[in-house]
Amino acid sequence: MSSPPPGAARDGAVEDLRVTVGLPIEDEQLLRSIASGLSEVERLLREVVRSDVPAVHDAALHLVEAGGKRFRPLFTLLSAQFGPKQGEQVVVAAAAVELVHLATLYHDDVMDEATMRRGAESVNARWDNTVAILTGDFLFAHASRLVADLGTDAARIIAETFGELVTGQMRETVGPGPGTDPVEHYLTVIAQKTGSLIATAGRFGGMMSGADEEQVAALRRFGDIVGTAFQISDDVIDIASPSVELGKAQGTDLREGVRTLPMLYALADPESDPRLRGLLAGPIVEDALVEEALGLLRRSSGLERARVTLSDYASRARAELAALPASPARDACESVADYLVARTF
Repeated sequence: MSSPPPGAARDGAVEDLRVTVGLPIEDEQLLRSIASGLSEVERLLREVVRSDVPAVHDAALHLVEAGGKRFRPLFTLLSAQFGPKQGEQVVVAAAAVELVHLATLYHDDVMDEATMRRGAESVNARWDNTVAILTGDFLFAHASRLVADLGTDAARIIAETFGELVTGQMRETVGPGPGTDPVEHYLTVIAQKTGSLIATAGRFGGMMSGADEEQVAALRRFGDIVGTAFQISDDVIDIASPSVELGKAQGTDLREGVRTLPMLYALADPESDPRLRGLLAGPIVEDALVEEALGLLRRSSGLERARVTLSDYASRARAELAALPASPARDACESVADYLVARTF
């Protein structure tokens, strides 16, 4: 079977991302610039994970070929539009950020005992936990190598980001301590686990393109807020959207015993249904009980409060863009913030 022309492949990738993260469709020049950059990122990802050891090569390439939203490299490339330089360093930074993200997925699947990832069998299920952990470490190592070529500031930033990712995971694993507000604890966890890397993506894009310090700082803050908002948006969708829209079974978090923001808000409401409190006490295995819990959550105050919080994060993200010059790139960033809210209804 022949491969599609390079331009067609890029157009298809951008169209997918446009739908996924709400990129505006008006500015074709911006879209094609990002498409070209994403094509280079894909090429570099496959080049970097290559190994002479077949087991390492196959396991490392497994998630790269599974695809995904590629939002982090996309945001790196989008952030680079605010600087005068659109060179190789931007692509290297975008690939490094995606490698870090992929590495965390390998480790997450081990901790979650996942069997599927991005529609494919997870590495820990296909091989074993040891292979998955070592593959994640392999990708972390290559991400560090790429960033080392970007200078000492970039190397320091990615090291700090590693620390945030691990700290967020540790917070989630240990849980809130005595006297800690579970909602505040949860928001801190997702800011570290999701927001920190997207913040670094924006920061790298601005830095590598030569944007000024104020703009780089704004992109970093926007990425941090948007990253947290993405997780809240997913929390709402997991409860509110039917399986046919999700493309997977509803109530994944309920089945895993994970208390997301709508659940935490519902539990904090003294008027919440006692039956819902009982169901949220632990993982729910039976499909009928999952459906019951979903119905109660949809009627609870928790879902609406989570939507209000999401809207607040989106507003805060848009406010950070005031430091950036008016442009199609800024419009695209605004549309991402808007889309996070719109996709939950």
